[in-house]
Amino acid sequence: MTGFPCGMAERGGRARRARRGRVAHLRPHGPRHLGLSLFLDEEGGYTTVAVALALLVSLSLTLTLAQVQWVGSRAADVQAVADSCALSGEQVVKAYTLVAEVTDACVLTLGLAGLFVMGAGLIVCAVPGMAPTGLHVVDAGGKIMDARKDFATSAAQNLEKLEGSVPALIAADSFVTVQANNTGAVGYAGVAIPFPEEGKSDFDLADDVEIDDIEGAAEELGEASDEAKEAKEALDRAQEKGWRADCVDDPLCMRSRAASLASLYGEDNPNYSNPEGWNFGVALSRARAYYAARRAQEAPASSAPDEQANSAMRKVYYAYALSEVNRGFYRQNADGSVSMELPSLAHNASETRATSMYTQVAWPTTEEAGGRTIHAYASCPGAKGAPAGSITLAQMDAGAARECAVCHLSTSEMGRVAAASTNTTNGFEHYWRIVVEASHEWTAAKAELDAAEEAMRSSGEGGADAFEEALQALAVPRPSLCPPGAWGCIAIVIHGSADSPSSLASTLTGDAELPAGCAMAAATLAPDDATAENNILSRFFDAVSEGEDGGIEGLLQGITTLWGRLLVGYGSAAEGISGAARSLFDGLDSIGLGVIADWLSNTLTSIVDALGFQPADMRIKKPVLCNTQDVLDKDGSTQSADIRRYLQAMPTNGGVAELLAAAGRELASDIRDVEFTVAELPIPGTQIRIPLKVSLAGLGLL
Repeated sequence: MTGFPCGMAERGGRARRARRGRVAHLRPHGPRHLGLSLFLDEEGGYTTVAVALALLVSLSLTLTLAQVQWVGSRAADVQAVADSCALSGEQVVKAYTLVAEVTDACVLTLGLAGLFVMGAGLIVCAVPGMAPTGLHVVDAGGKIMDARKDFATSAAQNLEKLEGSVPALIAADSFVTVQANNTGAVGYAGVAIPFPEEGKSDFDLADDVEIDDIEGAAEELGEASDEAKEAKEALDRAQEKGWRADCVDDPLCMRSRAASLASLYGEDNPNYSNPEGWNFGVALSRARAYYAARRAQEAPASSAPDEQANSAMRKVYYAYALSEVNRGFYRQNADGSVSMELPSLAHNASETRATSMYTQVAWPTTEEAGGRTIHAYASCPGAKGAPAGSITLAQMDAGAARECAVCHLSTSEMGRVAAASTNTTNGFEHYWRIVVEASHEWTAAKAELDAAEEAMRSSGEGGADAFEEALQALAVPRPSLCPPGAWGCIAIVIHGSADSPSSLASTLTGDAELPAGCAMAAATLAPDDATAENNILSRFFDAVSEGEDGGIEGLLQGITTLWGRLLVGYGSAAEGISGAARSLFDGLDSIGLGVIADWLSNTLTSIVDALGFQPADMRIKKPVLCNTQDVLDKDGSTQSADIRRYLQAMPTNGGVAELLAAAGRELASDIRDVEFTVAELPIPGTQIRIPLKVSLAGLGLL
């Protein structure tokens, strides 16, 4: 007997007999008895047949589950392939968008750099004496603007051509991705379709920026600046001339004569070591103190009639001179202007007749034998007759009195009092006359300078207006990018039927088959916040400045550095464009701008600030999976039914052209190996032009 009995062998006979009795009682009669006996023995145990059958069933279930697992796994793989296909297509869109954004940033920042350099040239033109330098800077900025226009025109044309190749590149790259998954028993076929299918970008990069008015204003400003330079030089010469006559002994000066002749010191007779701290008011105050002291101190040096007469005439002269200098004035007005009048003093008979000395009733007369006689002083030895009242020199010249033979008072003698100290280098009046001449020269030069500065301000306003108009042209919204796939790419991937591996087949289960299947996936671009501080423009500028063939390292100075700062700042919220302009214009302070140039610098800076250039969003965008309906909704498309038909029509093998043809689309050519030049980038401040090449195999800047 075969099989395993139920129960334990060591049980006694009594138990065994009882069990047999029960079995016998349970045994059915007829055919059913034969069926159960295949699986159970007489003692109720399982037979070998029962055990073998159980093992066969278990093995069959195990093999069947393995086939189901293989089929299920292969069926799910098509979705992963579709996901990869969609991401691969959108990766092309990402690369193209990156190229277009960097190119647009170069165009804008080249324009800004050119305008800022021209603005700096305007400011330099407003510095008297620096017009040639300023015009040279303006010309350099104009050349940058010209280079920028050529670059923008070329870039716009080539970007449009490049965008036209994006659908083919999406198809090619996505097809390659799908084919790369054909490594097992299951083969895949599929392609990504961009939405929109055709690009809708605006490639008007070469905005019309008018710079002729800036150049014209710079020329006018330069001419006015040259005139201001000449006037300023004349002003400085007059200032120094007056200062020297007042403070510098050559051989003497007003200061030293006032000290020697009138014993003036300290605050009444100050010394100035340079003309910058001195003004004509200092000389006027010194003259007032001097003539007041001389009038008070005047006395005859002896009792000789000539000395007595000369002293009397000097006293009248000092009184006249004090009156004149007191009538003069020097004022520094609140607006920074100067008002002054320094009077000239008579120094000969002719000039005396035009002064109060000629009309002043100051001279005594007496009745002498020869007639009424005028005297310089009452106790003159020649005054022997009766007093006849006082008269003027004008009356004397009119015949009212005759000259005294002792004191010889006359208009000519009165004129010689001033002439003696005016016409010689040891007289105070000699240097005062020089100061007065210098004041007149200073006033005339100041009027010419004011007129030149007014012309400069007018030209500067015209230049600032032209600068603002040009800047507004650059500040318009940037060209919109909407290449194929801007809203996303939808991948359609299918696989044909496939038999399970032979290792999973058996006589118990037979062969399993994976039926044909398909999957869809969609991807779009989303900004990567992790790259917000990893500015792609900064890396691009580094690549340009340290690029192939030795790059231009060591040449990136001045204007080039400004462009680099603008380029990097274009996508940065730190200081950005306004900060670059402010830094450039403020840096010109080192050359000594002056009133007009400083005003123009502040005006141009305010214009840039007011326009409010906002930093561009230069975060790197990355492909992410999304819902296919989201892409269709952005496209405004109702192609869901069409996509189903595409799935049914797509062949399970063939090239990308056949797959696209099934979707109703065409592939012009395979251009993955083409190298494309977007434009030649001019490096500001240098003669270098770097070609921006795109390898369509990876659609990235070389």
